[in-house]
Amino acid sequence: MPDHLVLLLDAPLCAFGGEIIDAYGVVRNFPGRSTVTGLLANALGYDRADGALLDRLQARLVLGSARVAEGRRVRDFQTARLGAGDRGWTTRGRPEGRSGGAATYDSPHIRYRDADADALVLVAFHLDPPEESPTLAEVEGALDRPERPLFVGRKPCLPSRPLVAGRVAADDVRTALERGLATCAAGEGRFRLHPSRARREPDGWPRSERRVRAQWPAGLGHADRERERRMEICDERDWVVGVHGGARGVIEGRLSLPARSGGDVP
Repeated sequence: MPDHLVLLLDAPLCAFGGEIIDAYGVVRNFPGRSTVTGLLANALGYDRADGALLDRLQARLVLGSARVAEGRRVRDFQTARLGAGDRGWTTRGRPEGRSGGAATYDSPHIRYRDADADALVLVAFHLDPPEESPTLAEVEGALDRPERPLFVGRKPCLPSRPLVAGRVAADDVRTALERGLATCAAGEGRFRLHPSRARREPDGWPRSERRVRAQWPAGLGHADRERERRMEICDERDWVVGVHGGARGVIEGRLSLPARSGGDVP
């Protein structure tokens, strides 16, 4: 029974990027493999040039996620006129400049970017094979003491709490999600939520069991045709070439979030 590392992605804004079409940057309901790979790689100190390391980390990643709090979907209209001398901050700790001919700076840069406000997403994952480096313990340590600042999807989406909630032992990802949700509802250890977060849910924390949306790999865990559906998604990146491609099967359904023990808020 492998250990699964459980993360609580809690941020004022989070953005699990989907396909970008023209100036529209839409988001997914659940973090994809490339998103979580990038998060872990940032904590480990990998660089974008480490394509082989990133590809291998992504290939070993077996994950699922559940939306503990839905939040609300927002769309940001962004416009800026950037000059050749403008420079921006990067997570590598040094400013980044711009390039291109003079005509490229004549018009403003316009785009739309979606994000989820006040969402809370629980992620459970393990690495296969478990003994290969980086191990789950190394990843956990890196997330607690990251090499670079971490963000939940995009640079402005800074987490409001440490990402690592703990570990659960489970035969598959769906079971790990269920156990993570139960521990979160019990408010144990680092799974404990701040009272202000719990009160954002209708009626405080629900007094009776409710079901939350979740996603886990197809072929792993249980199957309930009435409550679940199989989908093909493209959420993997070829880190060497720098493009997304391929497809993998996932199951989307609902999992039980038990009532919080001892009252509505911790």
